[in-house]
Amino acid sequence: RNGDGRAVLRSSLREFLCSEAMHYLGIPTSRAASLVVSDDDVWRDQFYNGNIKKERGAIVLRLAKSWFRIGSLEILAHSGELDLQRRLLDFIIQEHFPSIALNDSDRYLEFFSTVVSETANLIALWMSVGFAHGVCNTDNFSLLSITIDYGPFGFMDSYDPNFVPNTSDDEGRYKIGNQANIGLFNLNKLLQALKPLLDPRQKQLASQILEGYGQSYYIRFTELFRTKLGLLGDDEDDNYLIAFLLKVSLLC
Repeated sequence: RNGDGRAVLRSSLREFLCSEAMHYLGIPTSRAASLVVSDDDVWRDQFYNGNIKKERGAIVLRLAKSWFRIGSLEILAHSGELDLQRRLLDFIIQEHFPSIALNDSDRYLEFFSTVVSETANLIALWMSVGFAHGVCNTDNFSLLSITIDYGPFGFMDSYDPNFVPNTSDDEGRYKIGNQANIGLFNLNKLLQALKPLLDPRQKQLASQILEGYGQSYYIRFTELFRTKLGLLGDDEDDNYLIAFLLKVSLLC
């Protein structure tokens, strides 16, 4: 795309509609406030096959409580700007994590624990509606655990763990069956960014919190699919039934 930073009308319409659909499906997300068509022409290779065409440009106004991402902290840690990173973290906690006291020496640990838990919840919600995020890098993962990027994305028509919504993702890194693992990868990057601000005890506890991510995701995923299937209570065979039905869907 030659890094022009522009959007076309086609993708902007999809972004507007999808973010609103996700909101009404009860999935934490940014919202679309307006869509404005631009007079500028934008050149795009829509199917990455060398067939470049002129398209109409557009601008989507998106709204969210915050646009801070894992990458916002990662870049400061990487450049060694720890004082600025600490100030930014305290601001984020004060503005968006009211249950965490700023005078608590473990505030960064509690912040990390909350982000781990809420990220597991967000990805389980994505999976419950067959939504696949096409570019799950650390710069597209919100610290408030909301869906903030609607570049390449897609909904599965039928269950396929290898479904990839991004035509440029040749290796299938962000296939829907790998989204939970990518969440873990990104949270590990967040932990690495936070480590310079943690003491040895806090680092150990943070590692234990991260180890619990998989279980948190698994529990939430199971809860959501039990609800979808109308299962009452908690039976040890529920997970087998869920896996069996997904497999049947794949075969169909």
